[in-house]
Amino acid sequence: MSTPLSGARQVPCPSCGEPSLFAASNRWRPFCSGRCAGIDFGAWANEDFRVAAAPSSDDEVEDGHDEARH
Repeated sequence: MSTPLSGARQVPCPSCGEPSLFAASNRWRPFCSGRCAGIDFGAWANEDFRVAAAPSSDDEVEDGHDEARH
């Protein structure tokens, strides 16, 4: 990546942690490169980023049968 402009904000890349220019001139922002953006996209595609939650009553299955079938 090119040298940051004077006063341009730098943030840590979400994938590798290296400084990344957070400006319109960085087409991969907030990532430092296309490689890091691709790694992040792959993690989303593999469902590596999930939020844990307790199952709702609609998600629970009783005796191996769907409640809607009763």
